[in-house]
Amino acid sequence: MITGYAATKILVTGADGFIGSHLTEALVSADAQVTALAQYNSFDSHGWLDDLPEPIRERVNIVRGDVRDAAFISRLVHGHEIVFHLAALIAIPHSYVAPQSYVETNVLGTLNILEAARQHGTERVVHTSTSEVYGTALTMPIDESHPLQGQSPYSASKIAADMMAEAFARSFGLPVVILRPFNTFGPRQSERAIIGATIRQALDPSCSAIMVGDATTVRDLTFVTDTVAAFMTAGLCENLEYGQAYNAGSQRAIMVGDLIDLVIELTSSRKPVVRDNKRLRPPNSEVRALLADCTRFARATEWSPRLKLREGLERTVEWWRYRLSDKQVRRQRDFIT
Repeated sequence: MITGYAATKILVTGADGFIGSHLTEALVSADAQVTALAQYNSFDSHGWLDDLPEPIRERVNIVRGDVRDAAFISRLVHGHEIVFHLAALIAIPHSYVAPQSYVETNVLGTLNILEAARQHGTERVVHTSTSEVYGTALTMPIDESHPLQGQSPYSASKIAADMMAEAFARSFGLPVVILRPFNTFGPRQSERAIIGATIRQALDPSCSAIMVGDATTVRDLTFVTDTVAAFMTAGLCENLEYGQAYNAGSQRAIMVGDLIDLVIELTSSRKPVVRDNKRLRPPNSEVRALLADCTRFARATEWSPRLKLREGLERTVEWWRYRLSDKQVRRQRDFIT
């Protein structure tokens, strides 16, 4: 466990999401005083925060709101020493449909966080980037000097958010670190992602086939606990340069088709794999290959991922087995009552 967070007042935006909920859980376990921002909704839900173990959840100050509201964000940031900014719209397919919403949340939302941190003298902001900003690799492995390519409205919005973070560091001396995780996977991840979608279809009796998109792309995959460790390291390490991006990935690549084969092996599935054209990105928008060079971050922090791909997939498969069995139990209970 990373030490140094005891009694530190921390705000996590996007805490109701996949990585955000795991980060919140780890920070509480490190005895931090955590305020978790969950997007307001009318379903009385706090996203994945509702799935945290009760001893953890009862120690989290959960606040509902929206990063697009500048006045709200200013009030929220006040009094916190470190802000982990993960709130974002991330579904790439929807960014083709509603690109303005991605600008409003990912760019203006980030601006609101940065401005509030500047006004209130926040000690550090860790801004979440994404490997999607690199687009299809021109050279591999990809280091932070690789050109940024907006191959989807989502990636374009994240490039703009990254540049805003850099601008605030350069213009105002804001202590903001830009962490650029490559593809993260694990429990609680949305089925929009290839691993969650494949595992769920492989295990779910209601699915007769495993529907996939382009299986020829290449990805660098990191288990969520290792990505969380990268965030927590970025929140404390004194060797990081403000306004500069740092890659965090496994530094190993796998073709999606081989990844699907591995999931099929781990789930013992006999279902056919079927290409679904609805899951394909526009040809010039698809990111063909991603492979991280994390030398810069590793040298500054000594961070490195610990879990191998297979072990991470095994853990994720077990989580999905439990989740699907729990759903079945609830369905039966609802039917009986």
